[in-house]
Amino acid sequence: MNNESNVNILLVEDSPTLAHLYSAYLKREKWNVFHAETGQQAFEMLFRCLPQLMILDLNLPDMIGLDILRRVTQEKLSCAIIVVTGHGSVHTAVEAMREGAFDFIEKPCNADRLLYAVRNALKSRQVLTQHKTVGVHQCGYSGFVGASPSMLAVYRIIDQVATSKATVFITGESGSGKELCAEAIHRHGKSPRSDKPFITLNCAAIPNDLLESELFGHVKGAFTGAYMDRLGVAAQANGGSLFLDEICEMDLNIQSKLLRFVQTGTFQKVGCGKVEVVDVRLICATNRDPLKEVESGRFREDLYYRLHVIPISLPPLRDRKEDIIPIAKGFLATFSAEEGKQFLGFAPEAEERLCVYQWPGNVRQLQNVIRNIVVLNQGTLVLSEMLPLPLDSPVLLAKTNEESWTTQAIRPLWLVEKETIEQAIAICEGNIPKAAALLQVSPSTIYRKRLNWHTGEAQNC
Repeated sequence: MNNESNVNILLVEDSPTLAHLYSAYLKREKWNVFHAETGQQAFEMLFRCLPQLMILDLNLPDMIGLDILRRVTQEKLSCAIIVVTGHGSVHTAVEAMREGAFDFIEKPCNADRLLYAVRNALKSRQVLTQHKTVGVHQCGYSGFVGASPSMLAVYRIIDQVATSKATVFITGESGSGKELCAEAIHRHGKSPRSDKPFITLNCAAIPNDLLESELFGHVKGAFTGAYMDRLGVAAQANGGSLFLDEICEMDLNIQSKLLRFVQTGTFQKVGCGKVEVVDVRLICATNRDPLKEVESGRFREDLYYRLHVIPISLPPLRDRKEDIIPIAKGFLATFSAEEGKQFLGFAPEAEERLCVYQWPGNVRQLQNVIRNIVVLNQGTLVLSEMLPLPLDSPVLLAKTNEESWTTQAIRPLWLVEKETIEQAIAICEGNIPKAAALLQVSPSTIYRKRLNWHTGEAQNC
């Protein structure tokens, strides 16, 4: 059933037979259907019945449907549009999608295809309306896509802290968008630092013996290899924001020096006694539980409380499933344009698989999956057989109700192991040694197993 009451649908179709058929399909759902046979009638009814959705035939007796589509877009009317095209007119449908259509249907279409498209369009329209009520742009919020309650709460916090200098501590799983959140805080229109530097330092990517130099800089001759003076990120971010990613990976010795910097706004370059002062807004992030790191003695308690002023917790993608398809469609449009492909959306079974998967690598993993699909396939719709590992396995999940799924088969152990390893590699963006460390195995084990999979010896590896 639809998510809106008293839904008005304007059907623009010059064929009486098809108009009657489509109306019958739509009225089954108790929607109010208004019919226009020409473009002129459609314009008149558009402002009279104020439809939430329009089903638009592109070939009308008095004009082309694209003119109506453009008018709706120009007037910024709150009306989702599904275009109907004849066989072989996919290029026209592509143009319609670029002009703002939500979906397209090829003639002839059955009831299931039509109702599926309509329900999706109404749901999308409802999401966009929710975005507007909290001041979120239709295309997303500062790079984010999603209107789930948990993400709307994140947007509100960003709005509130943008004008402040208070330190923000972001937590969330790998791939959940922590750096995007940090940059959204810095670039926010209300932030007085939005036009100043935004500098990022990944504490996990720098060896401990070089981290102090990266953070505060060094002078020539301070250590072997220091051939010239170098500014650290603290100085580079002066007047702007400094984002310290994976801060819980920082060595305890460096944590004590960071604490002094947080307390005083001052620091000393490695090898230099001169005290320097900067004006920097600190934003930190970690994919760990910082309190557990404090309890274990790996993170200073006094530093934690200095940094943990404004906490933001980013939800994992599996906890905001209503955002999966909008995010996937955004990636699909971007990568299709980059690769010169014509993908416009996802087939129903493909969408179902995307929604039921748990996404351990979160949005970054979803991004990689969609790029894989676009690069390796052709078409206008993403089909389930185009999905890569681990979403390409036979359908092992059966729908028991609209939001509950249950496993109906047991997979071989080697296949489960393979999927786990491939997921880890994807999460680590192809870095096999890092994936091996997280899986607590040696890199050679992963290399050997991958070789065996490709040579058909999977069951014995």
